Amino acid sequence: MSGAARPSLLRRQRSLFEDAEAPLGLDEYQQFTTRTDRNGKPGTEGLGFVLLGLFGEVGGLLSALKKKQRDKDAFVAYHDVVLEELGDTLWYFANAALRAELPLSVIAQRTPAKLDDWDYRGRTGALTFVELQPPNQTFGGATFSGAVEHRLLALAGKVGRLMEDWSSGRIADNRDVLSADLVEIFRALLAASEDAEVSLDEAARRNIVKTLGRWPDDPDWGRLFDADYPVEEQLPRRLTMVFTERTVDGRPYVVQQLNGVNVGSRLTDNRLEPDDYRFHDVFHLAFAAILGWSPTLRALLKLKRKSRPEIDENEDGARAIIVEEGISTWIFGHGVRNNDFRNVESLDYGLLKAVHDLVRGYEVEARPIWQWERAILSGFRIFRELRYHRGGVVTIDLVERSIEFEAPK
Repeated sequence: MSGAARPSLLRRQRSLFEDAEAPLGLDEYQQFTTRTDRNGKPGTEGLGFVLLGLFGEVGGLLSALKKKQRDKDAFVAYHDVVLEELGDTLWYFANAALRAELPLSVIAQRTPAKLDDWDYRGRTGALTFVELQPPNQTFGGATFSGAVEHRLLALAGKVGRLMEDWSSGRIADNRDVLSADLVEIFRALLAASEDAEVSLDEAARRNIVKTLGRWPDDPDWGRLFDADYPVEEQLPRRLTMVFTERTVDGRPYVVQQLNGVNVGSRLTDNRLEPDDYRFHDVFHLAFAAILGWSPTLRALLKLKRKSRPEIDENEDGARAIIVEEGISTWIFGHGVRNNDFRNVESLDYGLLKAVHDLVRGYEVEARPIWQWERAILSGFRIFRELRYHRGGVVTIDLVERSIEFEAPK
């Protein structure tokens, strides 16, 4: 994509949901995948990795189908899950096709041929996702039926064939094999989407929003949640906490001090097998620094927003504190099982999405996933220092959205 075309495309992508009437172009979306591709290898050199991703996402679609079969009407999130998995599938497919130098619009030109008993009913020479599907089709929201099951299994089979051709080297020897496999997969994807009454345009749009929420063009930190409250109800814009480890009767514990005053109770690991959880309050500091949010820290510092009783009760109350403590404990467990996320630059999306779901309904829901990732990784970065030095000085800056460590003297 040329430098002249890039700003126009970026503006277009930012306005996708503001102007939902404007159809999303196939090639436009495909170019978007290059900006959010973290594989790092150009062209076909990284194709194998992308194909593995495609295989995994189709597996996610089948998993959603299985859950719908098992739980029937109880699976109320089926529609959103299918749209998300379908959007992820489109991302990997579009990226794989681009690496193979096949524009989606070219693949779309080859879709009118029949697939088993399915007739293509979209526009010939389609250039947008909307044109790929029947013009008068209503999208009922991820309909489940035996036909959908058949289509998804057929899709999985086509992707399996592509993986077999790749692993056997047939694609390396004959690029027409890759082209044919991709066309077959796209036909199967269209057939499954049509039978399920799922909008490809909506799935692709949601995928763009999801992806930009993880890797934004222009990171927007957002205003601090307490910016309009009295100073005495605001989290300190800069704060330095001293963590000190002590031992009494053979039992280690941690105390925290702010300006020489103890903050909170002394902390132990609260489990038979030690794991240094006693330093976990560093995550509350990281949440405050990066997200501008920590009901737990507000309670410890007596900075609840009492000027607005509904905020004091709901955003700064006991339930919000429990949610934050639960997130801290949960991510701590994940970190312990993954070497405290040492040398990790990116967290699993499923973990981040689960955290984001846990805070749904609270003000911090407004913070995008990339900020949660930054907060969690920053918290573990400081936690590793505290663990190594058995204490230290932690400084947070809410204006700079930073958290730093200084070893104890």
